[in-house]
Amino acid sequence: MKKQATYLLFTAAALLLAASCQEEKLDPKSVIADSTVEMNPFDLWLETNFLKPYNIEFKYRYALNESDKGYYTVPASYEASIIYAHLVKYLCIDTYDEIAGVDFTRGYFPKMFFLIGTWEFKNNGSIVLGTAEGGKKIMLSGVNYLPIYLSSYEGDELVDILNTYYIKTIHHEFTHILNQTKEFSDSFKQITASTYVSDACFDTDEYWRGRGYITAYAQSEPREDFAELLSEYITHNADWWTSQLEAAESETAEVRKEDPNATSGATLINSKIDIVRTYMQDSWGIDIDELRDIVNRRFYDVVDGLVDLNSVAL
Repeated sequence: MKKQATYLLFTAAALLLAASCQEEKLDPKSVIADSTVEMNPFDLWLETNFLKPYNIEFKYRYALNESDKGYYTVPASYEASIIYAHLVKYLCIDTYDEIAGVDFTRGYFPKMFFLIGTWEFKNNGSIVLGTAEGGKKIMLSGVNYLPIYLSSYEGDELVDILNTYYIKTIHHEFTHILNQTKEFSDSFKQITASTYVSDACFDTDEYWRGRGYITAYAQSEPREDFAELLSEYITHNADWWTSQLEAAESETAEVRKEDPNATSGATLINSKIDIVRTYMQDSWGIDIDELRDIVNRRFYDVVDGLVDLNSVAL
């Protein structure tokens, strides 16, 4: 009986469907249409400078699925996105082309940049400048402030602003991608293994250099420590690096008030940068001193007005 009932229900449904089809023919045109966006001059410029040569998608239009839903975010403006695209190209992509070749950049640089207009603010008062996801995507924030900074600062001050809030972030996140591809030595992790702290603590620590860290954030864990060291080293000049080691030496005196046997912060930082230097040379064939020279030269090309940050002409 059960099989018969099932058959009868199916037959009835088929008859109803047949009757319906006789009364009204289905429209062959689908109601589900792919969303298309007409390419503007910036899209064509991005296709020529990012997509075709490197298979990198530079997404400046807001996409909820790409954004971090844990924060309030807004779209990046069209004008600011053009500026940032030029900065990423000239200060990052072209830099690695120059130091390691196009094949290196094409092979290892992330395949997507996604822009948002404002910073992402954390509960502890700090801001998220960027994030890297699995070596595939880098999210960059604060884009809409770029035109303001460029019109308000110049010279060394502008270099510092661009580096602190934008370019260093990309080099930092790219370091994570390189580390995910080829792991760095465990010996790096052991140098200051006992002094890494949670983010609730490192923002209030006044003597991070005296403890062997180049920034407060570097104290969070070894991978961040490595990425901070490399990105800070290559985005500053030799005089700045010397000043940081001198500050580390000075801060060590304060650290030793709590730990009389503490190793000099400068010694610890130097031990780490030696490992970073060896890793980059042996794993990627990159001399970090040469890379630093290229990055700094390109920074001053930008602030001296030698790079057009607004043109999308092909």
